[in-house]
Amino acid sequence: MPEKQPIPDWNLSERDTIILQELARDPQLTSRGLRDLLAEEHDIDVSHVTVNESIRRMRADGVFREALVPNEEHLFFSLFEFQFNPEGFDEHWEDALEHIRSSRHTFMYFLSDGDYQWKTIMMFEDREQESKWIHEFYKEYGVLVNNLRNSVVTNVLKFGTDPELFEVFQEDGNDE
Repeated sequence: MPEKQPIPDWNLSERDTIILQELARDPQLTSRGLRDLLAEEHDIDVSHVTVNESIRRMRADGVFREALVPNEEHLFFSLFEFQFNPEGFDEHWEDALEHIRSSRHTFMYFLSDGDYQWKTIMMFEDREQESKWIHEFYKEYGVLVNNLRNSVVTNVLKFGTDPELFEVFQEDGNDE
C-alpha cells in the first residue's frame, strides 16, 4: 500500500490562485496565454517564465494533479461499490486492492465512510466489456466480495472543476 503523503501547507498567492482558476476554465492555455490573461483581466504583470515556474511549482507540490480524461461520449462510465466479506478480508484485500487500482478500466478509486465501502469509477468500451470485468473479478476475488454493486452512468451532466473552487487556497492578506 502506498505511503500516505503529509498534507502540505499550501499558502498560494493571489496570482497562483488565479492561474489555477484560469487553467480550470481552459486547460489548454499556454504560459504566454496565461501571462496575457493575467495582465488584461487581473492587472498582474509577470513574464510567461514566471507563470510557467508557478505552474511547475504547484504541480511539484501536489496542489493539483493532471490526468488525461477521455471524452465521456466515447466510453461508458460506471460506479462500482464493493463490500467485502470480513472472513476473507485479511488474506485477500491487498491483492484485490491492487487488482482494482491497476486495472486499465479504473479512472478513480476511493474509500467512503458509512458502510466502509471501496468505490471506483470505471470506464469501458461497452457493456459486454464491463460484464466480463465483473465476471473475472468475481472469479478471482469472489471469496472476498460480499457485494459488488454497479451503477451505469447514463448521462454525464457536469465534468470538470469550477475555477472558483481554488479560492480555498487563498488567505486574506496574501497579495503576492
